[in-house]
Amino acid sequence: MTIQKRTFGRTGHESSAVLFGAASLAQVDQATADRVLDLLFAHGINHIDVAASYGDAELRVGPWMDRYRDEFFLATKTGKRDRAGAYDEIRRSLDRLRTDHVDLIQLHALVHPDEWEQALSPGGALEAAIQAREEGLVRFIGVTGHGWNVAVMHKRSLERFDFDSILLPWNWYTAHHETYGQDFEETVKICAERNVAVQTIKSIARGPWAAGVKPNTTTWYQPLENEEDIRAAVHWVLGRPGIFLNSVGDVDLLPAVLRAADDLAAPPGDAFMAGLSDRVGLASIFGV
Repeated sequence: MTIQKRTFGRTGHESSAVLFGAASLAQVDQATADRVLDLLFAHGINHIDVAASYGDAELRVGPWMDRYRDEFFLATKTGKRDRAGAYDEIRRSLDRLRTDHVDLIQLHALVHPDEWEQALSPGGALEAAIQAREEGLVRFIGVTGHGWNVAVMHKRSLERFDFDSILLPWNWYTAHHETYGQDFEETVKICAERNVAVQTIKSIARGPWAAGVKPNTTTWYQPLENEEDIRAAVHWVLGRPGIFLNSVGDVDLLPAVLRAADDLAAPPGDAFMAGLSDRVGLASIFGV
């Protein structure tokens, strides 16, 4: 079996419903990365999401592009806020990824109001992305972010510029947050009206690492690790038509996420997910 395909917004690309989050390659060697590539092919993953700030991840993806550039929709991100810095970072990413263009460049983690204003104003990073698009270095432009204010900030971003995609957290816990769930729905409604692709992250987040606990994964939050719990969380997210799930920032957890997506069933109901939440203690990874 291979993971189902969904149309990635106005790009028209039929992307796998699970996008490979290459943050998981930030600290691995090339041999490990190449084993991940074999796994992606086995599950029909054809969309890679990476970023300039993800350690060595772009360098690990680069050798794949030497052989398989046409097999993947390739996205990266710039965290720079000024035009010159962002343009230089985009060119550096192309060099590291060993390609003459990426399909999607994203303004990364754009949630702080001051940084948002700089990036989307004259002389800001958005101008670099537009220039890169005009030069054929990128095809589409998106915006990403974390935190409880990200849905609201993405809504503001869509009012300022016609982005092709957004990326933000979505899981059962965030859906039931006192404000985030409604903010998410309002922003996704705008995306549906404009055919903007919606990418989601943190599908299997459990909560923050407890004080004194030594992390046993490379995720910055404590993830779900039981296979059935992962399956339920993945099915809950992908049970919503049209959205995408960005995999997970740990190569050892990746197979379980892909197995879950490979065998989609009806999404678990709220009662089941509430029970899972009570049992494992789902909590906020973004503070209150």
